[in-house]
Amino acid sequence: MSVSENLQQVQQDVAALAQRFHRAPESVRLLAVSKTKPVADLQAAYEAGQRLFGENYVQEAVEKHQQLSHLDDIEWHFIGPLQSNKSRQIAETMAWVHTIDREKIARRLSEQRPADLPPLNVLIQINISDEDSKSGISLEQLPEMVALVSSLPNLRLRGLMAIPAPQSDYASQVAVYEPLFEAYKALQAQQTDIDTLSIGMSNDLAAAIASGSTMVRVGTAIFGARDYSA
Repeated sequence: MSVSENLQQVQQDVAALAQRFHRAPESVRLLAVSKTKPVADLQAAYEAGQRLFGENYVQEAVEKHQQLSHLDDIEWHFIGPLQSNKSRQIAETMAWVHTIDREKIARRLSEQRPADLPPLNVLIQINISDEDSKSGISLEQLPEMVALVSSLPNLRLRGLMAIPAPQSDYASQVAVYEPLFEAYKALQAQQTDIDTLSIGMSNDLAAAIASGSTMVRVGTAIFGARDYSA
């Protein structure tokens, strides 16, 4: 199947899951994870109507941003770990960063955001499964990070992101997401801009959408298997 056919199938799957859990289909946005994929594939997805693209690697994200700069309505999301020495490149090119979990990174992104661009939309990454190998802060650290990010003039806090440890079944997936959704709702009650819960990938779409996801991140189902030689 082509990229456009795959994209249509994923869109239908997401809409069907939203309806299954009594949600409006438009309440769940689809982020096409395009890491390691050629620009031609992104162009094909764009021509099929996709506008949100997620990249994990700084150099690749910047290069694709440049190569597709003529498509000015693409919404670029950086969803990978970010080192402080590369923060300027992301601040200058991306519309969203999903992986805020350190004060230094947050401050640098705000300081380096160009004055002619709107504030950078950011999500705080939560290490919901408390994994040593994963980035993100604990839910206990969230109030402090919220206060910090909210104080930075060139960042706009939009919500939370998480990548939980794999679970063996749907019920376990939902159980992991429950405290994250509660934290998200509490944050929404405090701040008017909070509207994004970025959870859910191909292996847990149903649980994520049942648990209140407003943005799901799907790559392989749209673009095919990753090319690890890239």
